[in-house]
This record gives sequence, C-alpha cells and structure tokens, in this order.
Amino acid sequence: MTTRTDIEQVLWNGANTFRGIIGASTYKDYLLPLLFVKYLSDIYKENIDELKKKYPNKERFERAKERLPFKLQEKYSFDSLYAQKNLSDIGVKINEALRGIEDDNQQYLQGIFRSVDFNSTANLGEQKDKITTLKNLLEDFNSLDLRPSKIEVKQGQVPSDVLGDAFEYMIGQFAQQAGAKAGSFFTPMGVAELMARIANPKAGQSVYDPTAGSSSLLIRTAKKAGVKNVAIYGQERDASSWAMSKMNMFIHDISDAKIALGDTLSNPQHLDDDDNLMKFDVIVANMPFSLDKWAEGFNPGGEEESTDKNKKKKFQMEASLDRFNRFSYGIPPATKGDWAFLLHMIASLKDNGTIVAVAPHGVLFRGASEGQIRKKVIDNNLLDAVIGLPANLFFGTSIPAALLIFKKNRENKDILFIDASGETHYRKEKKQNVLLEENISEIYLAYKNRKDIEKFAHVAGIAEIQDNEYNLNIPRYVDTFEEEKEVDIKAVKKEINDIEKQLKEVDEQMKKYLKELGL
Repeated sequence: MTTRTDIEQVLWNGANTFRGIIGASTYKDYLLPLLFVKYLSDIYKENIDELKKKYPNKERFERAKERLPFKLQEKYSFDSLYAQKNLSDIGVKINEALRGIEDDNQQYLQGIFRSVDFNSTANLGEQKDKITTLKNLLEDFNSLDLRPSKIEVKQGQVPSDVLGDAFEYMIGQFAQQAGAKAGSFFTPMGVAELMARIANPKAGQSVYDPTAGSSSLLIRTAKKAGVKNVAIYGQERDASSWAMSKMNMFIHDISDAKIALGDTLSNPQHLDDDDNLMKFDVIVANMPFSLDKWAEGFNPGGEEESTDKNKKKKFQMEASLDRFNRFSYGIPPATKGDWAFLLHMIASLKDNGTIVAVAPHGVLFRGASEGQIRKKVIDNNLLDAVIGLPANLFFGTSIPAALLIFKKNRENKDILFIDASGETHYRKEKKQNVLLEENISEIYLAYKNRKDIEKFAHVAGIAEIQDNEYNLNIPRYVDTFEEEKEVDIKAVKKEINDIEKQLKEVDEQMKKYLKELGL
C-alpha cells in the first residue's frame, strides 16, 4: 500500500534530482506536473480495469469509458513516457503528452501545463544533461503506485485526502526552500487553519480567494463545510501558481472549482449575469504585501512619467477608471496595493458575509489616502477584528502580519484587537516560526468569545478608535508591556562579595597546587 510518506519521499527524490540544476522556485514546476501525470495515469488505469470487469460487452464498455471524469490516451500516459525515458527527445515527448492531456480535457485541465517546458535548455541544460535529468525523474516516479485501491487511508479518509495532503505538504516544502519567491503561492498551514476556522463557511455558501496562489488556503477553508457542499471560486495572476491551484483542486477531487487566471484588480474574472462583480459569502486571502504598480492594468493610454512636456503625463489612478466602483472610499497609493485588494474583497462580499485577509501592519496606521480609506471603512462598521500574528510566519518575509476580519451588517459597533505576536503564542523553529494547534485554538477562542483578556485581547468601542484618530496599531489597544522585576541591590552586592570570596579561595588553592608541582 502507498502511504503519504511514500508519496512525499518520491517527491523529495525528484527534488534531489534537480538540486544543483535549478532552484526550488522552478523545479516545483517540473515535479508537481509529473506527479499529476502519474496520478492521472494510475487512476485512469484502475478506472479502465474496473469498467472491463463490469462491462465485458465492448460497446457498453466504450460508452462507460466516455463517461469517466477525464480522458487519457495511452500514448500520453506515464507508462508510455517511462518506456521512452532513454530517447534523445524525451523532453519533447513529455511536452507532447502534457499538451495532449490538456486538449483532451479542456473543461478542467486546459492550460495547466503551458508554463513549463520539459525540453528547456535554459532550465535543464544541454541535450545529454537534459536526458539524464528527465530519465532520473521518470525513474523516481515509476515506483509510486497511485491507484486509489493501493493508497493507504486512515479512518474517515479517502484516497484523494492522502494524495492531496501530500501534494500540499510538498508545496509548503518547496515554498520554504524557495524563500523570497514563495510568499505568492502558499499560506503556512497554521495560519490557513486559523483563517479557515474564523471564516467558518456553511453548506450551500460560496467561498472565494482573489489571490488564490496554489489554493491551499481556499481548499482548507472549503473543507470546513465540506468541499462538495460549497461553491469554490478563485483567481490568480501568476500562471505557475494558477497551474498548481488547478492540479491541487483536481487531486483533492474538486472538479467544479472555478479558478480563473488574470489580474484580480484590473481584470476580475468572476462576474454575474449583469457583468457586475459576483458576491460571495466567505472570502479568504493572503494577498501580495504592498504590491507596487498595482493600478497599471487600469492605465488606458500607457501614460508614463516624463519631464518632457511633449510626452504623456504620468498615469494616475482614478476611481472613475474602475467600472466596478471599488474605490469610492479612496484610491490607495500607487506603490502599496494592500487596500486595493481589501476594497475589492469588500465590494465582492455578500450581505452578512465574512472576509479574513492577511495584511502587513502598515494598513493599520499609514496615513494619507490609506488613512482616509481606513476611516470610511470603520465609519461604515465593516471592520470586525484585527489579529496581530508573530513575525517570521510567512515564506519570503520575516515581517509580522495581521489578520483583518471584515463583515457586513454587523450588529456590534466595536472592533476586537488580539495581539498574538508574543513568544508564548507560537513555536520558534530553525527557519520559520509556526502556529501550533494550541496557539490556533487560543486565538480562535479569543476571537469567538470577544472579551477583554489582559495583555492579549481588547474590545475597542468606536469612541476609542476615534480618540486614536482611526489608527489601528495594535499596541494602542492591547498593552503587552511587562514590568521588569525590581532589582534587590543589597542581594546583588552580597552575591558579588560571595563570588569574589570564592575566587580568592580558588586562587589560593591553585597557588598551593602549583607550589607542590614545583612550578
């Protein structure tokens, strides 16, 4: 039986095949698609075997075969690629197989392999090196049996859970190795779990992530209500991350998720029948921090900054350029797109909906246009809570971040502040700090109970917010200052005298020993 550990080990073997050739931020684009092809091949093989047993009649078998969730021609299967592993054009063969799988399954898989080239000299080296690498990679995966009947499951699990968890674990490991390039596609599991609990979707609702990355956060949130019980939507700008997202959904047996490719701000893809923004019950997001030039997609004339009077003036974003009216509260600064994403989420939220978003602390206190936006959001009673997280939780940045929770039609008129940044609220690990289950539970219960907790949580009324001039910097509301213990001068002086006395005795004893030795 194939275990999750077996799957992870094979992926690590594949990573070792690439180590020293290309970096983790790139080799994930080769490993995960090949794992996906192996998965498709094995599950299709088992489906075909079952149909042959069930339908010995050839016509009935062919009809049943057409009703399978996806198609896979033999020439595009992993087994076929493995049989050709020694060919000089194996990179071309793998590319042909990937394109063929896409073309045969356009409804679910169209475009997911387009951002990777298995025949790339730039990434995989010259012909001889390329053949060696791809041959080793195919051999790494060949021993893995991903037929559903051969995957070991625990109580309450199905095979797709095991493979999906392994897939997400490896995305996390790649993110950890990729460093600064990883923040865009993966939310650490502890943070994702906390966000999912707070978001708390219900059966029959819709769940949306406007900056989906690999969709790990989106899937974890949807699981709270059951992935088959909610409508799942997402959008991602980066083609590589979007491909991971589509594969992640398929491996988790989520075939009806609508994950769009494109810029969420300038080109939102999820629109209703009237060509307006769709509204969602639950929105979760780990958005790009302080994205520079976020509004360039709105630039109608390609205006550029110039000192030459004959050239076009510098482009400046205006609310009128957005036909979805998302920036009526104000225009975020050109170099910091945090509130642009948050305003998009607010505009996309249903009445009584919930937003849980990761943001840098700057959104809490920066002035100018961001201060005006923050004031209007608070005056409209949209901000429900601010949760400060520990530093060094996220891949690619060591700065601390916060969770912002927004709700529409709130009954209460206050804002809950939680400071979970202290050392007792996380575990420090070698490369990354981690939220443990006890930390997640502590923060979630404080959010749910909504009461003051000394040095941890405070419920601030609107008057208190106004007194602070709408500055939401957490230390203004949660005092975590610890007074230092009073120093007993007499006790310290006595301790110093005792130490000096002991040193004098040791010195005398040492002189005695040296004298006995004739030194």
